[in-house]
Amino acid sequence: MLFSLITQDAPQGAMENAADTVSAWVAAGQQFAIDYAPSLLGAILVFVFGRIVVRMLANMLKKVMRKGDTDPMVASFLANLLYGVGVTVVIISALGILGVETTSAVAVLGAAGLAIGFALQGSLGNFASGVMILIFKPFKIGDFVEAGGTMGVIQDIAIFATVMKTGDNKKVILPNSSITEGTITNYSAHDTRRIDLIMGISYDDDMGKAKALFADVLAKDQAVLAEPAPTIGVVELAESSVNFVVRPWVKTGDYWPTYYRLTEEIKRRCDAEGISIPFPQRDVHLHNAPAG
Repeated sequence: MLFSLITQDAPQGAMENAADTVSAWVAAGQQFAIDYAPSLLGAILVFVFGRIVVRMLANMLKKVMRKGDTDPMVASFLANLLYGVGVTVVIISALGILGVETTSAVAVLGAAGLAIGFALQGSLGNFASGVMILIFKPFKIGDFVEAGGTMGVIQDIAIFATVMKTGDNKKVILPNSSITEGTITNYSAHDTRRIDLIMGISYDDDMGKAKALFADVLAKDQAVLAEPAPTIGVVELAESSVNFVVRPWVKTGDYWPTYYRLTEEIKRRCDAEGISIPFPQRDVHLHNAPAG
């Protein structure tokens, strides 16, 4: 009743204008649906299925890296990084289908990434080095290594730094980039190591007797391996001594105890059998100068 009264009271022109407006809206909506519905549907499909594909690729990468004995932390990080980059590409592609200008957005993202890279170049270098260490495994936790100017046992390997414990029980934290930029010596990489001893005897001593003594000391030490066979030979005729090189092989874990024990035992045997270990000496000849 109220609507009929309002309709009767409303001016005829206003009613026609309202109807025209509604018709225009409907027509605009229909035209919008015709023009943009395919693009909108395509963008939605690209976004949904793109995310599914990217997630599948990320999970596949994670499984492959874990089967390859890659550190789980590295595998997870790289998989997440791939997923984030992939989703970004999918979003930009979907916006491009909708007709949004993506060139400027890509340029902004590139500039932001470049600025962040410059600001964090030191940290990013350590991160990249940490990933390389965890992937290629030049050493593992518990190995005795020399790297980055430090010698010690590896206690922890992280993304940005590696923790070592030195022989005098110091904790050293090394940036990963300082490790990968230099030479890495892993003393624990193999099951056996060779001990290099230099033993000098006097020029007056019997070289054959000394060589037999060294061989007997090695043969009686249970830590010395039969294979590879030890090497004993004259390496240098020095200023004050005839120097022998004594090179037995031992298990890596027995290196330092055997090194100390052999050095001490050879000295005792030389003293007991009259073979001298000379110290550096120099002959000085004095000449009287003529008077005047």
